[in-house]
Amino acid sequence: MTTRSQWVNEGLNVLKLQGRSGVRIDRIAERLGLTKGSFHHHFIGIGDYRSALLTRYEEDSMTSIRAAIFAASELPSHQALARVATDVSLDPRLDAVMRAWAFEDESARAVQGRVDTARLEALVALWRGILPDPSHAHIAALVPYLVMVGSSAAFPTPSAAEMHSVFALLARTKSNGGLSKNVSHNLRFPLNST
Repeated sequence: MTTRSQWVNEGLNVLKLQGRSGVRIDRIAERLGLTKGSFHHHFIGIGDYRSALLTRYEEDSMTSIRAAIFAASELPSHQALARVATDVSLDPRLDAVMRAWAFEDESARAVQGRVDTARLEALVALWRGILPDPSHAHIAALVPYLVMVGSSAAFPTPSAAEMHSVFALLARTKSNGGLSKNVSHNLRFPLNST
């Protein structure tokens, strides 16, 4: 792992644990056992570093969404719904911190907006294979999407197992009408790679 990657990885860890105010170069350097000079070798300043954190968050999020769509592409609808909803839900603590950052910072808001749009579009694409009316598919997709967003703000935060159970229950509820057809033809990643 390159030192730049170490800085970014540790920055995301600190961001998750302490929020944006915890992202201080001196503290992160100490955690890594590196000098502040190492930081300046890899980043122009704190703005460049924060930009690198946002970029990594967005890349990781989009990779997770693509992987979830691929993993669900050959499953029956009720299984695909549970799988995609669970897999596009990221670390709830990091998600909450990123949302808080997005309220204060235009760049963070743009990144979170692209991530949220991709999550919702992935769910809508899945629902379009089940509900013929696009407006109904959109509303149905909002249910697991809003559960994901809400779970990141909940205290205590639901466990991964609890969230999986919630999405499985939603999928069973939504697909009770005998809708078990394969929906792979409707699953496509809606956004270009960033």
